[in-house]
Amino acid sequence: MGAEWQDDPVRQEIVRAFLDADPLAQAGGPLDVRAVLAALPAASKDAFAYDDLPWERFPEGAGTRDDVARLRSTDPEQVYRGVRGVEGQLANSYWSVAAMAVPFLLRAAADPRNRHRGYALETAAWTVRRVLAPWPETRSELLRFDDPGWRYEPSGYFGTWGIEAARDALAADAGLLTALLDDPVPGIRAAAAYTLVAASGPADRTRAALYARLRTEADPVVRAGLLLALVQWADEHPDPGCEAWVRARWSDPAEPPAVRVAAALGWLCLTDAPVPDALLAALDACATGETARLMAPLPWLREIDRGGDAGLRRFLDGLLSSVHPEPEGEDPWEAPPSHGGRIVRNRSPRRW
Repeated sequence: MGAEWQDDPVRQEIVRAFLDADPLAQAGGPLDVRAVLAALPAASKDAFAYDDLPWERFPEGAGTRDDVARLRSTDPEQVYRGVRGVEGQLANSYWSVAAMAVPFLLRAAADPRNRHRGYALETAAWTVRRVLAPWPETRSELLRFDDPGWRYEPSGYFGTWGIEAARDALAADAGLLTALLDDPVPGIRAAAAYTLVAASGPADRTRAALYARLRTEADPVVRAGLLLALVQWADEHPDPGCEAWVRARWSDPAEPPAVRVAAALGWLCLTDAPVPDALLAALDACATGETARLMAPLPWLREIDRGGDAGLRRFLDGLLSSVHPEPEGEDPWEAPPSHGGRIVRNRSPRRW
């Protein structure tokens, strides 16, 4: 630790409590962010009373408190700075203070005047989503929430509690997220599904809300996102019927291409069964450059391709690597050529 850490009383207390002693002894106490967030009244959240939280107890708390304050600004640039500040704490592995921001990120997302609603929603979800391993990942990992295990922040704080606190905070506001599934903006509906499925519970109500939205959803890209959310839900809460259900979706030529592609991705992540030729044929027909462009804004694809439109190709490259291995020496990040609109590579009749 640098000298500035040694002089910081907040960090000194964290070191004493979590590095020099048993961190589990802090469970339920004033340094347990799970207990801190659980004790925050709903009225404080709704009133945006962020000062009802003890930011001063946690490393980076003061700066994150200021970022949360910006979320209430009428200036879109200030709101953007606030969300980006919370995202920055996540990038630096400060899950505890990011978790404390979650209730306010959700309320910023629910404000129709806010230009950065989707960004706020996705940042709330990122507090609990795992960092992707070096690409490509396996079929069993790509849509999975990991068990955070013993994860520490740079200060020495027990970061696992921050992740758990964030999941619990999302669950506490599941009603708000469920309402956003009916938002008039398609991108918000997709982001709400992405965020809702990250909550710790109640599991059956989450599944019911996602299916209810899917039954009425007309936008094919949002439908694709809802399908990915349901697959992610089924991965954490075993649903014996989900594999057959998604297979029926990618097998049905009447479904929009984005839905068939999402169903194929979901099926690949739910099972380690050999990839059937029928699935490859469905991808040949549907995984076009146009479909990739339409699906690029979905948060699941943007997780692996921030700011670009290659998320679908990278998803498929990872999931189908055992079917179409990379030739030695080829750069897997190089954009493939497009032939007839399909996302393919020259070396194989099927390569997305």
